[in-house]
Amino acid sequence: MDMMISNLAQQRQVTEQLRREAAIKRISVSQAVQDIMKFITEHEQEDCLLVGFSSQKANPFREKSTCTVL
Repeated sequence: MDMMISNLAQQRQVTEQLRREAAIKRISVSQAVQDIMKFITEHEQEDCLLVGFSSQKANPFREKSTCTVL
């Protein structure tokens, strides 16, 4: 009996999740692509991979200097 109640509760949770997902506002893929392209174009001056870093110290990907003892 407990297994049946547990299964029923699980099915209710699944149903509620499906209802929440069905209520999400959807847009077409073509609109989403246009929005992404607009965002990229507006923020390309802030993209360090496109414009580079202002100084070598600002680059978190620079090679770390090594200390060698002779």
